[in-house]
This record gives sequence, structure tokens and C-alpha cells, in this order.
Amino acid sequence: MHRFVIATKKFAILCHRWMGVAFSILFMWWFISGIFMMYWSYPEVASEDHLKHAPVLNPARVLLSPAEAYKKAGLGDPPSGLRLFTFDSRPAYLFRVGRGNALIYADTGEQQDVFPADVNLRTAAQWTGQPAPLARVETVEEPDQWTLLGSVRRALPLQKYTFPDGQQVYLNEDTGEIVQHTTTASRIYAYLGAIPHWLYFTPIRLNGKFWTQLVIWLSGFATIAATLGMVVGIWMLSPSKKYRHQGQPTSVPYTGQKRLHTILGLFFGILTMTWAFSGMLSMDPFPIPSGGPIGARGQLAADSPAQKIQRTLDEDRFDLSEYGGKHPREVLAQLGPRVAAKELEFTSFAGEPVIHVKTATGIERVVPVHPTADLTSDRLRGLIRESAGPENIAEMHLLGQYDRYYLDRTRERPLPVIYVQLKDAGETRLYIDPKTARLAGRYSESTSAWVTRWLYHGLHSLDFPWLYNYRPAWDFVVLSLMLACVWLCWTSVVLSWRVLKRKFTPKRRHEVDDLAV
Repeated sequence: MHRFVIATKKFAILCHRWMGVAFSILFMWWFISGIFMMYWSYPEVASEDHLKHAPVLNPARVLLSPAEAYKKAGLGDPPSGLRLFTFDSRPAYLFRVGRGNALIYADTGEQQDVFPADVNLRTAAQWTGQPAPLARVETVEEPDQWTLLGSVRRALPLQKYTFPDGQQVYLNEDTGEIVQHTTTASRIYAYLGAIPHWLYFTPIRLNGKFWTQLVIWLSGFATIAATLGMVVGIWMLSPSKKYRHQGQPTSVPYTGQKRLHTILGLFFGILTMTWAFSGMLSMDPFPIPSGGPIGARGQLAADSPAQKIQRTLDEDRFDLSEYGGKHPREVLAQLGPRVAAKELEFTSFAGEPVIHVKTATGIERVVPVHPTADLTSDRLRGLIRESAGPENIAEMHLLGQYDRYYLDRTRERPLPVIYVQLKDAGETRLYIDPKTARLAGRYSESTSAWVTRWLYHGLHSLDFPWLYNYRPAWDFVVLSLMLACVWLCWTSVVLSWRVLKRKFTPKRRHEVDDLAV
């Protein structure tokens, strides 16, 4: 039995040593890149970016109502959605028709169904704030480093506009829409953070299956290496302090870098293991059943109380005739110059037609089409209770602070929200924005949801309300732990170099140190 224990210990040391030799630099850079990702991620264009770069709507130029513009364009099928914004310095309606969109100018009713080069160039110049003649234009037909995201890649080929200040804009010439935007700084931060952290290098990422398996296996190796290191460290630890260090009794048998590596590993090895393991979970390596009222694709189960509430809040209900009572020009004039409206979205609030006024910071206010419409929080709560059934609601109140299932460290998700907990198998929690009557978040207890919430987000991002709600507490804690793990990995790099140096240099007459890396 004693020989088996000795052999097992030597095998664990051997595996940990050579895993460190093979992957210590990668593991260290994962932590360094993770620090950058705390504040900078991979560049992408979100709806908030479109609002930020969009011009303010000029009410004097909105001459036609939505119905007038749609009729003048001669489109037959009824639209299912509508937005008003500025395109090519002119107010324009974007109607959702079937599976596509129709862009119709609000000043003339003219439809923009093709997007010529001069129009696209002006769009790119307006987005960047740079003179159009300074742009270098090229066609991107194959994915490059900044078009790897699925939504961007599917839009290829794209027109790429590069400006002298380092800004690069990718434009879909079929829709005239900006789909990617990078700056010199965002590209540098991506190369320091998201790209090495996700292994998001173009040749690797283009092969989706290979990239997925590579991330899973490497993070799996990191988990095993960290686990073995902790096992070896605890195994070699002597509570009775039978070892000597600088003439004093000690619990750790090593000296120099190995001693430091062991001490750091005993304190922070659990973090390296959990961060590597939770990173692997981001790739869904295990078949985890979903169950509960939310299915595998995140859809609410049919006829559940949650689904009934969702149907009540459904923002996609749209009837163009319902918006004839309030001209967009009237809405913009009513808001006045103090509200820099960049977009009007025609939607509904608990069944009532409304217009969402959006500024660069998001939704500023909701304007009812009918002055008598009841858009109060009490009205919304009544509809929620009515649609789900009072017997299916365990709790409903106004939530003014993020909780453990609805949170955002940037504090961009809406607050306050109406919190609804249902009496179903998954104890479904819904978070509804009372300003827009839209579902802002949801959570349902199921195996996959629990794994995603706690084993992935919880362990990987440390996204706990008691840290998120009191920043910079989260920054201080996470940054300190990340730097400690970088230090641990650095000692592994040093020891790995020593192992390789001994391995590939002629042996001298000295005792070969077989202590663990």
C-alpha cells in the first residue's frame, strides 16, 4: 500500500509538472487577458451604438405620417413593425415587412431599396465623424479578425471604410447598415483581452468545431493541472512542520520559486481551477437537461403562466392604423429641444399603442397615441395578474435594486422593475420594465439554468449582487484575485523553464531536483 501511495504521488507530480511545462504560458495569459476583459471586450455594434452615432431627428423634416409614407411607397403587405430615425441626413421610416425591411423617407415617401456607393460612403463618414474623401474603401468577401461574429459574418460581403484616425467601419451594402465598427484602441484592447482569452484568432475561429473542441480541451487541461497541483501541495504539506526552511521548522518542503509556487497554489489554486472549469462551461461541453418551464432554447413552455404573461407583454403586436392619432412631428415638437430624440419606435404598452422615444442613452420616455391610455404601473400589474391568474403568482412587487438573478455590473439594465415570482415547477422569476412593459429578464430553476447562473457566471465573473451593487468592490476583489493567479502562473512559467533547461542541457554532477512544478 505504501508503494502504491508513493507511485501515485510521483505520477501526480509528473502530470502536474509537464502540464505546467506545456500550458503555463497560455494559462498565465488567460488571466492577464481576463483583466483586460473586465473593462474591454471584443468590438461589436449594438443597438445602443446605433443610437449613439445617429443624428437627432429634425421634426420640421418629418412631413408624412407612417400611413401616408407607406401608402405612397405602394407596398401591399401590412407591416409588422416600425421605427423612425435619420438616414442619409433625412428622416426615414423603417417598416418591418415579412422577413425583411422597407426603408421609406418621411419627407417624400420615396423608398430606398438599393444603397449605392455614394450613400454608403456618407453613412460611414457620418458614423465616424470623419470627412468622406479621407476614407479608404475595400470590399471584404472573406471573414477577417473583426467580422468573426455570426451576425456580421452572415452579412458578408461587406464594404470596409478605413479612416486616417484609425476608425474602421463595415457596412452591409444590401441594407445600408453599419454592422461593425472598430478603433485603434478597441483593436489593441481586443488583442490584449478577448482574442487571446477566447482563442478568437481568425484561422482557429473560422473552423467552429475545431475552435470549440480546442477551448474545451485546453480549459479541461487547465482544470486538471490546477486540481493536481492542489492535491500535490496538500499531500506534501506537513501540519507538524517536519521540514526546515532557513533553519526554522516549516510545513512546506521546498525552497525558492517552488516554495512560492506551492504557497500560492495552496491559497489560490482553487481559483485557477474554478476559473478554468467555469470557462469550459461557457462552451456547453456536457449535455445538461433543461427541464422546467423554460426549454432548451430558452423559450417559455407553451400555456405556462410565464408564457401567458409574455403574450400580454408581446411588443411585436403592431397595427399601422392604430398610430394615426398622433403624427411623429407632433411627438417631436411636444418633446421640445431638451430631449434629443434620435429614434421613435412604434410599439405597444400593455395593449395600448405607444411611441418609445429613444435618445443616445436609451429610452427617454413613452408617449401614448391615445391621451386616455392608462400606462401606469398599477395598470401593468393588473394585466400581469389577470394574464397569469392570481393563483399562479407567489410574489409581485417593485424591485429597486439588482438581485442574484437580475443584475448588471454596468448598471445599464432597467431599474426599477416589476418582480414577479410564479408558482410553477421552476419558480420562474420575471423582471418587467414598468416604463416600457417589456420583459427585461427572467430566470427559472432548472439544471441548465442553475449551471449557467452559478457554475459559469457565478464562478467566472463573480457576479454577485453584494459585489456588483457596491462597485468598486467588485473591481478590487476580482482584480486582486486575478493578479494573485497571474503571480501563481508566473512561478509556473519560471519552473517550467527550469525543467526544460535541465531536460535539454547536458547533465552535470549534481542531484536532480524532482520536486513538483
